[in-house]
Amino acid sequence: MSVRVRYFAAAAERAGVDEEERFEASLAALRAAIVGEHPDLGEILPRCAVLVDGVRTDTDATLVDATLVDVLPPFAGG
Repeated sequence: MSVRVRYFAAAAERAGVDEEERFEASLAALRAAIVGEHPDLGEILPRCAVLVDGVRTDTDATLVDATLVDVLPPFAGG
């Protein structure tokens, strides 16, 4: 089963893509794989908010039933 990963703002710039299809079974495996394939993400990924099917998670969530992962870097604003 696959999951669609969408990257936003600086995460998309560092990944070099806006979205991609992935096949990892857990969030931890996904994080490791995308940093391996997009090394520039390694610097900001630990600070990014990660949403699995619209719900923010900081845990090693399973992705078996997930369909969408959003990677949102910290945003500056005023």
